[in-house]
Amino acid sequence: MSVIIKPVVTEKMTDHTEKLNRYGFVVNPKANKLQIKKAVEEMYNVSVEAVNTMVYAGKSKSRFTKAGLINGRTNKYKKAIITVAEGEVIDFYSNI
Repeated sequence: MSVIIKPVVTEKMTDHTEKLNRYGFVVNPKANKLQIKKAVEEMYNVSVEAVNTMVYAGKSKSRFTKAGLINGRTNKYKKAIITVAEGEVIDFYSNI
């Protein structure tokens, strides 16, 4: 089971990173906090102080097009906010 799917790189998360030393990840919905902590520590070689998780439900969306009304649904996902120890950083762009 792959625990970490992708990092969340938005303006809000960048602000949290600079001020509070927190990083966001989209994770596997079946993963628990201990698995997430272990995966982040192994992948980025940092010590994790706290893990906060939140589950986002999928939403129904509809839009009007030339072909008519199209109905769809957004995906549900789980997001984890990781707080790392003071002085440690995670560099998302080093592997590019």
